[in-house]
Amino acid sequence: MHIEILGTESLGVRGLSCIVAVNGRKILIDPGVALGYTRHGLLPHPLQVAVGVTVRQKILTALTDATDVVLSHFHGDHVPLSDANPYQLAAQDAATACRNQGDKLRFWTKGPQGLSHSMKSRISALHGLLDGEFTIAEELHDGCMSFSSSVPHGCRNEGGGRVMMTRIADGKDVFVHASDIQLLDEEAVTRVLAWQPTIVFASGPPLYLPHLAQKQRRLAWSNAVRLAHEIDTLILDHHMMRSKVGERWLDTLAALTEHRVCCAADFMGRPRMLLEAWRQRLYAELPVPDGWHIAYANGEIDASLYNDWLPRVELW
Repeated sequence: MHIEILGTESLGVRGLSCIVAVNGRKILIDPGVALGYTRHGLLPHPLQVAVGVTVRQKILTALTDATDVVLSHFHGDHVPLSDANPYQLAAQDAATACRNQGDKLRFWTKGPQGLSHSMKSRISALHGLLDGEFTIAEELHDGCMSFSSSVPHGCRNEGGGRVMMTRIADGKDVFVHASDIQLLDEEAVTRVLAWQPTIVFASGPPLYLPHLAQKQRRLAWSNAVRLAHEIDTLILDHHMMRSKVGERWLDTLAALTEHRVCCAADFMGRPRMLLEAWRQRLYAELPVPDGWHIAYANGEIDASLYNDWLPRVELW
């Protein structure tokens, strides 16, 4: 089994995308990317935009030869969008990337439970644009892949929607993509452990949100400790790595166990790039020209020149 994490917060973007290659299959999970449209009242810094372009291209390249695509839910940082903003992955581009696949490409998706009207419209648009076979995958099993029923997107009974988790097995190696559970529902964590994974990739809690209650923070910590003591490699990222508080939380957790607890950048052997958490500093140290975002949205400029700043920012 080979796992490659393509894009998530410690790698500079919003998302939880990865590729798992196993038994002749190339499984692409959650092929979406976003940048957080505003943070601290600021649009994405051009350096973030440049990194986002790189991640989008990695996802599009993966779509050209993937055998399976898993959509855990339909938020804009997890799926291509027919109405994408300039910093997201457009479904039209995804359709072009996978056009030669035809019926060879299989899409495994979360079911309709808990979906709003806008989410249902988003699914319909994806069906119309993307070639391939779509299957509602909840509680199904297909070769090395198994799927959960839907579990809460964060806290239970708080209107956050639901997500589907994925299990991929290769002999004694078991990978679980637990998507946006955020460690805020005990039953979801219990389901993860019941799958007896050796490696888990999941969203940690959104510690950057001031309205996240202390009770929820304590629950997330308790669930994280459960996972850390039971799983050989626990990769926590996404919502949690949108702040330096989340980074410190992760490192404190890692010190409690002999098992490996890390973020996606650590797992991939790359520097942590918490670009969203650093957005104010990016603006302060790398000023943005007036009108840059409008010009970028209109296709008049690109962000490639900002890649030259990456070595400097990696030192942060």
